[in-house]
Amino acid sequence: MTRRVPILRQNGILIASIQEELSDGDILALQSRILSDVVSINAKAVVIDVSALDVLDSFGTRTLTEIASSVELRGARTIIVGIQPEVAMAMVLLGLDFRNIATAFDLDHAFDLLRAA
Repeated sequence: MTRRVPILRQNGILIASIQEELSDGDILALQSRILSDVVSINAKAVVIDVSALDVLDSFGTRTLTEIASSVELRGARTIIVGIQPEVAMAMVLLGLDFRNIATAFDLDHAFDLLRAA
């Protein structure tokens, strides 16, 4: 399996930066890796950066919400970073949302949210 998305570890926080559109298999592999890493390092938070994506389809959105829910069950937070305006509008038009998931403009904003918690 090719690791298309790097997952960095910093002070109990996992940072996954998606730099290109992923196939359904790739995003499922990312989900598995994130959940495994949350358990192995007892992560307190997961930050997923999607700022490089021009498109986030319904499967990708649903999988990100599943990741966030699973991470929360392990006692950690998830913050989705960098949703592009066009992606946000498409999500709204498709009836998709991240209402129960924290979002941030960029990594600095995400870390500010984590410090404030």
